[in-house]
Amino acid sequence: MTEIGRLLTAMVTPFDEQGKVDYGQARKLANALLDSGSDGLVITGTTGEGPTLSSEEKIRLYAEVKEAIGGRGAVIAGTTDNNTAASIALSKEAEEVGADALLLTVPAYNKPPQEGLYQHFKAIAGSTNLPCVLYNVTSRTSLNMTDETTIRLSHIDNIVGVKEAGSDMDQITRIIDGAHDGFRVWSGNDNETFQIMATGGYGVVSVLSHLVGSQIKQMMGYLLEGDVEKAAAEHRRLLPLFKVMFIVSNPIPIKHSLNQVGFNVGNTRLPLVPLDEKSVAQIHKVLANYEIDLPVPA
Repeated sequence: MTEIGRLLTAMVTPFDEQGKVDYGQARKLANALLDSGSDGLVITGTTGEGPTLSSEEKIRLYAEVKEAIGGRGAVIAGTTDNNTAASIALSKEAEEVGADALLLTVPAYNKPPQEGLYQHFKAIAGSTNLPCVLYNVTSRTSLNMTDETTIRLSHIDNIVGVKEAGSDMDQITRIIDGAHDGFRVWSGNDNETFQIMATGGYGVVSVLSHLVGSQIKQMMGYLLEGDVEKAAAEHRRLLPLFKVMFIVSNPIPIKHSLNQVGFNVGNTRLPLVPLDEKSVAQIHKVLANYEIDLPVPA
C-alpha cells in the first residue's frame, strides 16, 4: 500500500475571478504545501468544496495535482457522496488518473443504518486497488459511524484508516484499540490532533497546515519523540488559531486567510459566501500572532 503520511492537508480548491477552477494555482499551492510540512494532500474534500465541483473538475484536479507533485507526496481523492454507484465510478476514474488513495466520507441525507454504511464502503473499496481512508464527520452528515462499524471495516484489506472528526474521544480510543493491525486513525480536527495522537492515533488531516504546516509537524514530532510536555505547549500555542479558523463554515476562513497572506485562491463558490466584517477582524487579530510557514509567490 502507498504510504500517504501523517500530516495531510485538506487542500482548498483555488478559483479564478470568474469562479472557475484555477488549475495552475492548484499546482502551485500543492507544491507549496509540501514545502511547508505536508506529507500528502486531500483533494476535493470538504475544504476543497467538493460538493460544488463537477466530476470533470474533480478528475482534472487529481490529475493536475499529481502531475505537479509527482512522487513528493500522496494525492488522496475525495470521491464519494451519498450515491454509491456514482462514488464507485468516480473512484475508478481517480485511480486511472493517478490518485494515490481515496477518502470515503460517511454519506449525508440518506441516513443509512450501520449495515448500510458497511456495505456502502465495502462496495467502494472493492471497486479499486487504492488504499481507502474512511471519514466520519457527524457535524456535517448528522450520522455517526460507530466504532463497531469502523472496526469491522478495518478488516477489509485496502481500507487502511479513518479520518475521525466526530469529536467523541471515547469512540476514537476504542477504534485505536480495537481496529485491525496497521489500521490508522487521523484526526479530522486540528484542535484534537494532540489528544488523538497521544492516545495512539497516527496523524491529522489538517486545514491549518495551509498556514502553519511546519509548526503542526513540529508538535507532532514532539509527541512521536515522547516529549509530551513540549507537544502540549505547542498545542496550546496553536489552539487560538485552530479555533478562530472555524468561527464560520470551513473553508471560508482559510480561503480568506490564504488570500490575506498573499497566496491567491479566490473566493468560495455559492452557497458559501465571503466573511462578514466582524469575522474578518477576529481572524486578522489572531493571525497576526503567528508566523506563516507557507511559501508565498513573489
